[in-house]
Amino acid sequence: MFSIETIILLTGILLLLGIASNKFSSRMGVPVLFIFLIVGMLAGSEGIGGIEFENYFVAHGIGTVALCLILFDGGIRTPYSSIMSAWKPAGVLATVGVFITAVITGAAASWILDLPLLEGMLLGGIVGSTDASVVFSVLRNGGVNIRPKLASTLEVESGSNDPMAIFLTIGLIQVLTGEVPVGIGLATLFFKQVILGTLIGLGVGLGGAWTLKNIRLDAAGLYPVMATALALFSFGLTDTLGGSGFLAVYLTGVVIGNKRPVFYRGILLFQDAIAWLCQILMFIALGILSFPSRLVEIAVPGLLISIVLIFIARPLAVFLCAAPFKFSVRELTFLSWVGLKGAVPITLATFPMLAGLPGASMIFDAVFFVVLVSALVQGWTVPAMARYLDLEVPSRLPPPVSLEITSLRDVDGDIVDYYVDEDCQAANCMIKNLALPDGVVIALIVRGENIIPPQGRSVLRKGDHAMVVLRLEVRAMVDRIFSQRSQNNDALPAALEFPLRGSIRVSDLEQFYGLVLDENKDATLDELTRARLGPDGLALGAVVHFDQVDLHVREISAEGIIEFVGMTITSPQGSDVS
Repeated sequence: MFSIETIILLTGILLLLGIASNKFSSRMGVPVLFIFLIVGMLAGSEGIGGIEFENYFVAHGIGTVALCLILFDGGIRTPYSSIMSAWKPAGVLATVGVFITAVITGAAASWILDLPLLEGMLLGGIVGSTDASVVFSVLRNGGVNIRPKLASTLEVESGSNDPMAIFLTIGLIQVLTGEVPVGIGLATLFFKQVILGTLIGLGVGLGGAWTLKNIRLDAAGLYPVMATALALFSFGLTDTLGGSGFLAVYLTGVVIGNKRPVFYRGILLFQDAIAWLCQILMFIALGILSFPSRLVEIAVPGLLISIVLIFIARPLAVFLCAAPFKFSVRELTFLSWVGLKGAVPITLATFPMLAGLPGASMIFDAVFFVVLVSALVQGWTVPAMARYLDLEVPSRLPPPVSLEITSLRDVDGDIVDYYVDEDCQAANCMIKNLALPDGVVIALIVRGENIIPPQGRSVLRKGDHAMVVLRLEVRAMVDRIFSQRSQNNDALPAALEFPLRGSIRVSDLEQFYGLVLDENKDATLDELTRARLGPDGLALGAVVHFDQVDLHVREISAEGIIEFVGMTITSPQGSDVS
């Protein structure tokens, strides 16, 4: 038995090896999951580390806590727009798709491994779902830029398909042990998992978001800790009541992330660190749990099961479930290929070991081998597959960095660091000509190692960093100003009034927002609006209608000059003009 000091030393060494292997992974293009598992196997009893570890209960605990926090991190980074655009195909794939994959793979596993049919189906259920931690890592950190709907479908599917896999695993184990009869007992278990997971996840998310916005904690560092506590509470409460804790914690993260609580970016940074820590510890611990000699013995049947899963079961499930949602054949092919497996199947494979099933050891080894094949073959080739199927979209600039305004209350404001590259619309423009909304201030320009106090006549150059103070509701407009000319296609939000200075020229407004207002490009908004209204129509609240926008008079000086107008988008399609 290791002393606590030795355990701390080994943990530190393994974490450092995990970080180093992640650097190697990014350079060589090898999936990080595969590297972490190999590090764990090398550290295990049959590797150079010689660490004796065969406690499936502890491994199950590590995997469960890690997956809980990884799913929460994925949830808080998933915008409502992604879910709304993908929930239908993702929902069908996460339920019916997992079931079809499990049945086909299970039947093949039963024949290949000469297992009873129910035990084969158990193996199929364990590997039936895609793994959220791997999918998030590949799509968000792996340099794969694909169409938004396709990416959203994969992310939402991976975040919500664990209940079906857990239901199949637990249900079949209970059937094999005689605890639950086939039929109504299994159906009740499934609906209980989904319904409780959804209700509790959304409820804790809404309550937690309100609490984080309104509570007054004495230390900023407590907000990320409280968010993590809410994630653990959501998972634990749901699981205790018999629901799907994984679904609940993912939904809790989605709600909290979209409600933008106090210290939102601090929470994101904290959760990002926790998620990486969990991935490293989980994958290495599961790697230590394996025995390479047993993997060699299972290699041939494991490879056959992997072939069935990757080339038959997953594609058939995807084409049957996702084809009605107007995906092209190339998109369906890509969805089929990104059926990545990871820590979820390995963690679920510990369930038969804990239940003491006769074929549990063979099932665990086969699942581990299938995960290794999936991570290496599919995970390594995702970027190449996206290019081959011509599904890549031009990579966008990294999103501008937002610097948190430190306050122990909710502040409606951001400090955003916009990078000016050569294709940025703001490049080579004077600040006074940027058509910035009212209340938006460029507080600082960083050029190389120099700090430049901005003035109206200051010109933004390639390579500059512009520190902009803005309110959240006008963020979309400012993002548009600093976007790339070649990718200026995001529609501005309609039904939202943007405050603009009357001194802004028509040409500047049209250039930065992709609008068409008037033939007189040199006129200011004040001059254009007064000309359209005439002397008798000039009044506060007066409206001038254009094809794509309405201008509302909001402030008039004593001399009759329009100081500020409010612009609302009336034709979202028009804002795509570039």
